[in-house]
Amino acid sequence: MPGLSATEATARLKAEGFNELPRTGKRSVVRLVLDVLREPMLLLLVAGGAIYFALGDLGEAALLLVFASFSIVITVVQEARTERVLESLRDLTSPRALVIRDGERIRIAGREVVRGDLIVLSEGDRVAADATVVECDDLLLDESLLTGESVPVRKLARAAGTEAGPPHTGGDDLPFVFSGTLVVRGSGIAEVTSIGIRTEIGKIGQSLSSLETETPRLQLQTRRLVTTFAVIAAVVITLTVLLYGLYRGGWLEGVLAGIALGMSMLPEEFPVVLTVFLAMGAWRISQARVLTRRASAIESLGAATVLCTDKTGTLTQNRMTVARLILPDGSQTAPNAATPPAPAFDALIETGVLACAPEPFDPMEKALQALRPDASAGWKLARSYGLRPDLLAMSNAWRSTGDTCSVAAKGAPETIGTLCRMSEGELDELRSRVDALAQEGLRVLGVARADGDPDGLPESQRDFSFRFCGLVGFADPLRAEVKDAVAECRSAGIRVVMITGDYPATASAIAEQAGLDHARILTGAEITSLDDDELARAARGQTGFARIAPDQKLRIVNALKRDGEIVAMTGDGVNDAPSLKAAHIGIAMGGRGTDVAREASSIVLLDDDFGSIVKAIRLGRRIYDNLRKAMSFILAVHVPIAGLALLPLLTGLPLLFGPVHIAFLEMIIDPVCSLVFEAETEERNVMKRPPRAPDEPLLPKSLVVWSALQGGLALILCGGVMVTANAWGMPANEVRALTFFSLVLVIVSLIFVNRSFTSSLIEAFTRPNRVLVLIVIFVAATLTLSLAWPAAAELFRFGPLHADDLAITVAAAVVSLVLLEISKYPLRRAMAGEFDHHQDSAASPLR
Repeated sequence: MPGLSATEATARLKAEGFNELPRTGKRSVVRLVLDVLREPMLLLLVAGGAIYFALGDLGEAALLLVFASFSIVITVVQEARTERVLESLRDLTSPRALVIRDGERIRIAGREVVRGDLIVLSEGDRVAADATVVECDDLLLDESLLTGESVPVRKLARAAGTEAGPPHTGGDDLPFVFSGTLVVRGSGIAEVTSIGIRTEIGKIGQSLSSLETETPRLQLQTRRLVTTFAVIAAVVITLTVLLYGLYRGGWLEGVLAGIALGMSMLPEEFPVVLTVFLAMGAWRISQARVLTRRASAIESLGAATVLCTDKTGTLTQNRMTVARLILPDGSQTAPNAATPPAPAFDALIETGVLACAPEPFDPMEKALQALRPDASAGWKLARSYGLRPDLLAMSNAWRSTGDTCSVAAKGAPETIGTLCRMSEGELDELRSRVDALAQEGLRVLGVARADGDPDGLPESQRDFSFRFCGLVGFADPLRAEVKDAVAECRSAGIRVVMITGDYPATASAIAEQAGLDHARILTGAEITSLDDDELARAARGQTGFARIAPDQKLRIVNALKRDGEIVAMTGDGVNDAPSLKAAHIGIAMGGRGTDVAREASSIVLLDDDFGSIVKAIRLGRRIYDNLRKAMSFILAVHVPIAGLALLPLLTGLPLLFGPVHIAFLEMIIDPVCSLVFEAETEERNVMKRPPRAPDEPLLPKSLVVWSALQGGLALILCGGVMVTANAWGMPANEVRALTFFSLVLVIVSLIFVNRSFTSSLIEAFTRPNRVLVLIVIFVAATLTLSLAWPAAAELFRFGPLHADDLAITVAAAVVSLVLLEISKYPLRRAMAGEFDHHQDSAASPLR
């Protein structure tokens, strides 16, 4: 075969372009920063820092701008990572290729391969383009890159004068090879049919570039919350300035009062706390060998309702083992390290090993050789007979030192039976045994042996007088931790759906072993006949998927999302990248996963352990629960801060709190105290409640009411202290210090109130939390410093406080703590009712 001429190749290269994926227009760092700054939360941080800077509060301005810069850097780094997805694909699609042009074999860059080229395939080559095999000799390819299945597939040449039909990945005895796949055995020549974006891997690249990553729900909810507060604050600032200027005549004082009041209402802490919680959450999850590439996925983890997982390497060990040995008389054994096979099976094992390549690559041959590594000792390979389109078996003829010859064969059981010249009745019995093993999810090979003449070996395997030795069943065993992890998912209300490219019988057997409730297995062929709505209905309930093509994985994920599910998707191959990116939580395998899959995902399992996914979900729920506690606490704290800033305007009392006091409370005391909740341990039944509803707000009504109750009581207590102190004629500086101290101690009391809603007050104090101890010490030291250090006392305009004054501030905190603890009992049932339809009431993050 002469192949294309150099002139034809050049013309096609000019007309159709290079065999590569198009380069995407990369965004510059400046563009990424500008895109990030469109987020209202970051704008609020930057704007707040600018306001503090304009007011001369350089410390507070610097602190706020540092937080903003930190958030921007993290976001830009993550966005830049996602820009590399298609670049990883480009690397996979640019191997060098050996082509036949003008009758000569020349090696060229993979990007220069054109449609119609004849490419030469040899063991170890990565295929440069999609092609149809026209000649081959025992050709075996690893297509796991596209199918996710680790077992290599056998290729046959296209019959002369026939059309090959539409190409598709997976399945044995097809004439199609695909760009990026690997030749693991044999050789062949294939005619290129598609290049660049028209290849299967190119179509995946196109799909990836067209997919938009969804904005995380937590980010949307926080954005709405912050925007609402910002609008209210803007209105209040305007009214305050107008009223103060019109009724008191002090426009400058009115502006200062308006800024202080507006700052007391703006929830600057929300984005700060969100950033810290997600960053700390990513660190905690990394301790479970799970790398978080996008921090927003942590929140989604706790809400996942469906976990889509592939079979090979995730549920199973991605390692073929010999699971069953069956002798011709029907006796069988399941070999393992603890109980080696009985001597009766020695001949079957030895023959199976001798039928393998001396240095095998095929996983099944490796598994056989592991049973008897020294089986070929004393034998020398005389001749090999490879697979043929009309004979799905391979044989090795071995010569011993005594100059005898033995021939070992393995292959499709029916083919081996035919070589052994079985009768029709014997073949029927063989088929029934094979079918029974297939129902257990085993891949089955037949094994036979014959004697040969070392000096006159025939040209065909058919010419030997084979004796049937038995059957060998192979399995990719289930990971030890999978069954318990699936059970934990079920108790947490998470449905585990298996999506595999393997055969339905294998999928069904593994589903049963893993404890999955798969009443039916849908195949790729069945999915093809369903429209999107029908697929969404079919995907509900106890369903698994087998023989699934790459584009169908994406359809399944989108169908589940359309049905209202929060979808987590695992994957490792290039074929998984679009579905990983489309899912709410894409989970890539770090050990065996491709760069493309890792770049498209939001979470990477460093140990490829299915149990790690469940640990991550548990941590995701804990983090969200604690974040909700912190948000409730922050909302409660804003009530007395805003109220104490507003009270002088309503009562005619002198202004006590200025911007420096509000900034100190909201940027130091409040966020620091919120960190206590990040370190809180998980609720006892965090994995025994259903996932929260997708439309459940970050702060539901019950939490808002509870926060308002806490904040209202704190305002009454601190406001009472301020009004009473004024009535007693205390100097303004002392009133300011007394009120400020009372407020800070009441804020600390709210930490203990919000640690748990169901536990007792004693447990709130004794439940271990080292961060709480550190923060109580920090607050005490800060308050002491603000009084004892003259420069700090002058900055805050604090007067001296005596022992009886300090006793009043402590009393306010104790009264707040006791009254709120008592109020939990009548409110508990009403507040739990808000969550009963989402989760177990005892597990609410309030509690």
